[in-house]
Amino acid sequence: MSTALPPNPDPVLNKVITPELVEQHGLLPEEYQTIIRILGREPNLTELGIFSVMWSEHCSYKNSRVLLKLFPNDKAEENPEVGRVLVKAGEENAGVIDIGGGWAVAFKIESHNHPSFVEPFEGAATGVGGIIRDIFTMGARPVLLTNSLRFGELESAEVRHLVRGVVSGIAHYGNCIGIPNIGGDINFDPCYEGNPLVNAQCLGILRHDQIKRGAASGTGNPVYYVGAPTGRDGLGGASFASRELTEESQADRPAVQKGDPFMEKLLLEACLEMMEIPDLVVGIQDMGAAGLTCSTCETASRGETGIEIDLDLVPQRETGMNSYEIMLSESQERMLVIVKKGREQEIEEVFEKWDLHAVQVGQVMDGDRMVVRHRGVVVADMPARSLTDEAPLYHREAVQPAYMKTTWNWQPDALADLDSEGVKSTLPKLLDHPTLGGKQWVWRQYDHMVMAGTVVAPGSDAGVVCVHVGDEKKYLAMANDGNGRYCCLDPYRGGVGAMAECVRNLACSGARALAMTDNLNFGNPNKPEVFYTFRESVRGLADACNAYDIPVTGGNVSLYNENQAGAIDPTPVVSVVGLIEESGHVTRQFCRDPGEKLVLIGGLPDELGASQYLKIIHGLKVGRAPKVDLEVEKTQNAFLLTEIRAGRVVAAHDLSEGGLLVALVEMLLDTGGLGMDIKVDPEPGRRLDATLFGESQGRILVSVEPVHEEAFLTAAEAGGVIAGTIGVVTDDGRFNLGLGSDNVAVHWTVEDLRETWEKSIEKRMERPGLVQT
Repeated sequence: MSTALPPNPDPVLNKVITPELVEQHGLLPEEYQTIIRILGREPNLTELGIFSVMWSEHCSYKNSRVLLKLFPNDKAEENPEVGRVLVKAGEENAGVIDIGGGWAVAFKIESHNHPSFVEPFEGAATGVGGIIRDIFTMGARPVLLTNSLRFGELESAEVRHLVRGVVSGIAHYGNCIGIPNIGGDINFDPCYEGNPLVNAQCLGILRHDQIKRGAASGTGNPVYYVGAPTGRDGLGGASFASRELTEESQADRPAVQKGDPFMEKLLLEACLEMMEIPDLVVGIQDMGAAGLTCSTCETASRGETGIEIDLDLVPQRETGMNSYEIMLSESQERMLVIVKKGREQEIEEVFEKWDLHAVQVGQVMDGDRMVVRHRGVVVADMPARSLTDEAPLYHREAVQPAYMKTTWNWQPDALADLDSEGVKSTLPKLLDHPTLGGKQWVWRQYDHMVMAGTVVAPGSDAGVVCVHVGDEKKYLAMANDGNGRYCCLDPYRGGVGAMAECVRNLACSGARALAMTDNLNFGNPNKPEVFYTFRESVRGLADACNAYDIPVTGGNVSLYNENQAGAIDPTPVVSVVGLIEESGHVTRQFCRDPGEKLVLIGGLPDELGASQYLKIIHGLKVGRAPKVDLEVEKTQNAFLLTEIRAGRVVAAHDLSEGGLLVALVEMLLDTGGLGMDIKVDPEPGRRLDATLFGESQGRILVSVEPVHEEAFLTAAEAGGVIAGTIGVVTDDGRFNLGLGSDNVAVHWTVEDLRETWEKSIEKRMERPGLVQT
């Protein structure tokens, strides 16, 4: 056995490590025995804390790494014109993809689910701050944000409190730092009651030669702490994110960080300026989850070196902090930087200019040890790689939930089909639900025009920004998707469907999909039924990525998302970046002028399972998720992009939640005064509710000018794409629907539908007599 370290300068930390203390740190008894084997002795309390955060699911992915290997991390196509992976998943803080001309994008999505339940404003705000740091750590300048949010139903006062806090936190951080938030997706379902999902995504641009790595190399090179001072906020945040939420979780408020977007703006500019100085920066790492612990051991592990730091030199905003607190604090707006020896003055001058701390706290060492000193005493000494590469890896049991056999056999025969009056009353009810209704109450709190590059604002199939790279412009599109209901009822189809819808959304915007980042939100992986949904969802995502030849460049796994009723619906969220070649190819979902012809690609829907119609109208979560034919999807997307580039498409919009009629109405909600005349004639034996409100995949609505209608349909037929005209845009402000061969008429006023849609969230958030919280 190795010799024990000397007593810690703080007597509070000189505790005997008991089984109870090990359990409190979220470590299993066998994991603790592995730590003893690695160290050759019992760890002290500081070391136990270090291992606990680095071996938590949030940092180590010990329950998910085996599944993440299913994802493609590079393109199968050799020498692609664009889309080559420059930094792969898991290599650094974010993946990097080539976009041509020597330029690239760095992008990633991360979760802040548990902190946002305990402290909605701070939890969401620091989630945004953390993902921004991941991007500029790579050397990229952030140019856009998106987010994917999931909440319980807005009839709950607690949910309204969470929505207010989360949305205002996201808005506060993004608006203050000055990065446009161009959208995302929001869903409301009872399964998220008590465990909201807050997934934040950021994308930045950089030249190939600006890519920075997070490795500590060069013996003797100084290690700098830059940014905000360390406090006691965020203690154990990574471990907190790796266990279930309970009624006692409010006591974990210290595990929620406090953010300062103005400090981060200074840090961003200082870091980018520092990284522009040739050969100054050897390595750089964000102090995110696990704070100084993670940044120190990860840089040493990547560099295959040792590292030594002195905590007495760490800037602190609170007095009397001990080694456990300093190492595990997740105070925000901090970075660790390794610079070339002898050039210390250069980094210090940059950060002095921006009025930020830049303090040498250690140096790169020979060997493989991470050594931590405090008040002249070694308080932690361990192999750096033991914290990163030697974390445990588990193959969990997977058992298909019993309910799936029942739901897969469900048939709608017991439900009365809709007649014309039922159709008339159903459409407004769907538009009134917050999942399908307008999201203006949320998006108008975000500054989506800052930086003056937003081309397509929130509310269309994908957000689009224009970025100036050298002497040219690039148009980047971003879409987020994920359907927990689909994955609950059929996780494999749900995974495939999430990817298919996201790529389809990009095609509707005129973009070719390049790469994907994902946020995998699931329950407790130790429950076999939960792990089954996790495994099958990942398998579906991976199969779809391989079919599209879209690499996965990284992301986040968030497990233990459970409330008192059990696990949330399995919710993999995907975020895909696409490239639009020319400004004239940027396409929105909104019709522009009367006379435009409405063409449906893919045929009429014919599946009712897992739909919002079943949930909202019948209160049912049954059936299978819609099937996806990836070859058909690829053919349709390629055809649509060709027609967009040929100038024959005015607007394009995919059918998703709510089905055909909801999608048609959504195409009218940008320009006032427009209406539609639609004719739908289902095949004999087809249910009308499935046709109008079913969510069959691979369906796209396209608006074309009359002069292009024939050429569009001819090209579709030649390309093997099912397409047919179903209506025309009018100027009478009415939505007119003719049903069947008898042309039974159903009418709505577009303004009535618009008002219902626009107020779906707002009226619930501003109820008379509601105490604002």
